[in-house]
Amino acid sequence: MINSSSTVSLKIAFGCDHAGYPLHIHLIGLAASHGYTPIDCGTFDQSSVDYPDYALKVVETVKAGEANYGVLICGTGIGMSIAANRHPGIRAAHCSTEYEATVARQHNKANILCLGARVIGIGVAGTCLMAFLKSDFLGGRHQTRLNKIDLP
Repeated sequence: MINSSSTVSLKIAFGCDHAGYPLHIHLIGLAASHGYTPIDCGTFDQSSVDYPDYALKVVETVKAGEANYGVLICGTGIGMSIAANRHPGIRAAHCSTEYEATVARQHNKANILCLGARVIGIGVAGTCLMAFLKSDFLGGRHQTRLNKIDLP
């Protein structure tokens, strides 16, 4: 199922560490060019930083309702996924393909996409981002499963 609603009102929080910075800048531009409103939670250059700090900024932005979704980028995407998933109400999906990004939204109601800048190319990352943003949660049996794993 593809989201048919207007993208203009959707806000996307972006965060990265130093390894993800170049991809971060590219994806912010891509999102903006498709009518989404990016919120840049940093980092703001390629100086070495600790990825959990930026994962937390995006998590807090999404949980506060200031953004509809989040995107986190580090070298592999794994660290960001682990850091984000520690927080109740966050379902961060580490994705490397368009299919994974689509199903993360459709089946798992993921609200944060995690990408690895050192393991996927800029084109694949863009395809993953757009698939994630244009897909809707299917509900039904998938909601039943989420109810079994969501923390109170």
